[in-house]
Amino acid sequence: HADDEDSDYHQEPYKESYKDRRRRAHTQAEQKRRDAIKKGYDDLQAIVPTCEQQDFSIGCQKLSKAIVLQKTIDYIQFLHKEKKKQEEEVSTLRKDVMALKIMKVNYEQIVKAHQDNPNEGKDQVSDEVKFNVFQGIMDSLFQSFNASISVTSFQELSACVFSWIEEHCKPQTLRDIVIGVLHQLKSQLY
Repeated sequence: HADDEDSDYHQEPYKESYKDRRRRAHTQAEQKRRDAIKKGYDDLQAIVPTCEQQDFSIGCQKLSKAIVLQKTIDYIQFLHKEKKKQEEEVSTLRKDVMALKIMKVNYEQIVKAHQDNPNEGKDQVSDEVKFNVFQGIMDSLFQSFNASISVTSFQELSACVFSWIEEHCKPQTLRDIVIGVLHQLKSQLY
């Protein structure tokens, strides 16, 4: 009643046959493990873009396991950096959106206030004086803006703008600028 695997050993003691079976099972398990590892390396080589590159002087060749692992590590680190960069860009864009929403609300309030009281403040100060005050304030702001802003890329511009706003557009700083401009132009106002 012995199967084919044990037919050659039916005269040997049961222990010997059991040992052979265990050895064969161990060999099969080891082969299965090696095949799984090989498939893992093959999959990595197929998935990681830098592993797919080939040297045209030697043709497409199988990379060593050490190279596949190193290229995989390098690629994962590259992906982490890209992810971090994209998260920073998203954060910057969110800040941009927030700033634009705040500006939108403020402009809507200004427009509404003007529509509710269209004649308020009319004819009190000439348009020329208003423009000179505006120009003085903008000239002063532009000097710090020009010194602080880099336009190498949109991301850098966005970061610089927020940094400039935090540094040079504090209420106290703006108040000092306005007072300085008004002092310079007071001869036109009175």
